[in-house]
This record gives sequence, structure tokens and C-alpha cells, in this order.
Amino acid sequence: MQAQPLGIADTRQIHYFAPVGEGQRGGIRQHNRLAENVDGTASLDHPLQYWLADEASALYRAILTTASTSSKRRDSFPKAGFRRNLLAWFDQNKRDLPWRKDRDPYHVWISEIMLQQTRVAAVIDYYQRFLKRFPTIEKLAAARGASVLATWSGLGYYRRARMLHAAAKEIALPRQGRWPTNAADLRELPGIGRYTAAAVASIAFDEPVAVVDGNVERILLRVSGKALATEEQWRFANELLSTERPGDFNQAMMELGATVCLPKQPKCLLCPISKSCATRGELRNEQNGLRQKKKTIAYALDRRGGDVFLVQRPRTASLMPGMWELPEIAEQTAQPWLTLRHSITVTDYTVNVIKEQVSNQPTGRWISAAKATNLPLTGLARKILRAAKLI
Repeated sequence: MQAQPLGIADTRQIHYFAPVGEGQRGGIRQHNRLAENVDGTASLDHPLQYWLADEASALYRAILTTASTSSKRRDSFPKAGFRRNLLAWFDQNKRDLPWRKDRDPYHVWISEIMLQQTRVAAVIDYYQRFLKRFPTIEKLAAARGASVLATWSGLGYYRRARMLHAAAKEIALPRQGRWPTNAADLRELPGIGRYTAAAVASIAFDEPVAVVDGNVERILLRVSGKALATEEQWRFANELLSTERPGDFNQAMMELGATVCLPKQPKCLLCPISKSCATRGELRNEQNGLRQKKKTIAYALDRRGGDVFLVQRPRTASLMPGMWELPEIAEQTAQPWLTLRHSITVTDYTVNVIKEQVSNQPTGRWISAAKATNLPLTGLARKILRAAKLI
């Protein structure tokens, strides 16, 4: 039916647009509620329909183009050269770290758990001490929880130690010492998440699965030149992964992020993959770390010969439950014997240690210096007792 020349105000019509195949006008299917002229006659052929259809078609094509840009960019990325250059650099420049001596899953697992939120330099001594105390997963599984915490003491994030102990018991007992050999099964163990499972599976068992930690994420964002959502990061990392040397590739990515592709001052001139990098440095929208809070606290050092008065944190505490420490005092009543700095998560503490008697506290007890060494002490307590030459 031929439409009459009508103005926009003369037409009552709602259109719904959806993409369709070839051969339909503008690549758009029009779902019409019947348009009516002011005299009540139907009009399905008003020129306004076609204008709206063309506009919607252009918009839809723009959306499709934008959505496919990142995948097209990754498809054209020189992945083979990236892998080759990165692995050649790693073979020549990797640090000599104790957990790289072999591919024992127990050693890989211990190191990966310790390295969470902790610098490599701080982990080395703890790793060696931990393996000396618990050389096998069976020894770790059979140990008392307090012994595990005591050996871990000073490394922080003590939930890691508790989960490590729980996972060791599950592998040593129900599984009879048999390790899961893929990332999916490893994630069934206590305290093992997506990253740790991928790291252990790729390094110890050569499963071709990529890792994404803070260092790898930074490389991916800089190489791609754009912000990537979490799942996009994992997809991109797996696209880049060397399936022939997955463990070495993952360690190379983490090594590059830790030593060359640094957060604030990347060493782009030394980077083996700089030719593949879209930014050659920092992204404008890279997020800064959380600003650290600052707080001043005071603890009492109460000594009696070779003994020291310590208190145990409640086992229900959200932070460091069951750990031993010096008594905290609310008010500073004397000149500090010792002042030191200490950081816990997002808080930087100025710690004043006062020599005064507090042994009337009901939650504490006198501990000999020899026994204090084997207690699960907080990292701060260990610092103070070392400064006092008690341990």
C-alpha cells in the first residue's frame, strides 16, 4: 500500500531492530507494531522506517567492529617470535633460585605459596629453612600445626601456612602421596587457586596452561596496549603460551615482570620482547597501588632473667589467630627502648617497644627464650625478640 507523505507527529510506530542475514534491508529485521496514519489506515512503508533501519544498521556494524578489534589484534600478534625471544632471554638470564633446581611438585608448590604477596629475596631463606624442617610432604602432613606456623613465622599471611598444612594432609593420606597432575584437580586442594594450580601443573607436570599474576598481568597490558578484563588476560596468556615449554614460558613471563618490565621504571632497552610491545613502557591507565595507611602502636617488653612475657592471640582472631606476641599497650608511659617499622597488608606501623612490667595480664605467660624460638611468633614479635637478643 502506498504511504501518504506524513510528518513524524502523524505516525505512531515502534520498531525493534535485530541483526539478520544477507538480503534484508540494511542487514536489519524490523519487528513492527502496526503503524497507523492519523486516519487509522495502516502504513508499513513510511520513509522514516528505512532511515531508522539504516541508522541502526550502521550502529550495529560499529559495535561489531569494536568488539572484534582486540581479537583481530591478537590474531596478528607475532606469537612465535614472542615465545622464541622470551625463552632465549630466560635461558640466558634466569636467576639461580633454589626452587628451580628440580621440577619436584612439592618444591614447586612450597615456593609458589611462599611467593604469594612476598618478594623473592625474602622467600629464599624461609624456603630453605622450611624444606630442612619438612623435607617431604609426608613430614609436613605429620607435623603439628604449631610447628608449621613456627617455621613459617615472619613470612606473614599465616593463612597460607594453615592451608599448606591442610593440603599436605590430603595429598599424603587420602591420596597416598599421589599428586594431582593437572590444574583442574590441583584446585580441589585447600589453599590452591587458579594461579597456583596453573604454576604447579605447568612447571612440575608440563601441562600447557598459562599463569597470570601481577607481573604477567603488567606485561600483557603493556604488550597489548590496552586494558584487559581478567578473563581476557587469561585468554591472551594462553594464546601466547609455549606448549612445548609451558613451565619455562610461565617462569620467563614472571621473571621478565620481576626484573625488566617493572611497575614504575621498565627497562625497555633490555627487554627481549620490546619489538612486540605496543607501549614500550607504562600504560596511562595503569592503576597505582593502594596508598598505605600509617599507624603508631606500642608493645611492652617484660623480661625475667632468660624468660620473656608473651601473650597468645585469640584462635578466633581474623588476623594471625593463635600466634604469640608481646603484650600491646594502649598508652606509651615511658621513653621507647626500641622503635622500628613494620608493615602488615596495607598498613605501615611505627612500633615503639617499652621496657615495663605487664606480667599480670591473664592471657599471657612466661616463656623461656629457648622455647620461644619454636613458638608460632608473629613476624613483629620475632623482630623485637631478635633485637633483644632473646632468640
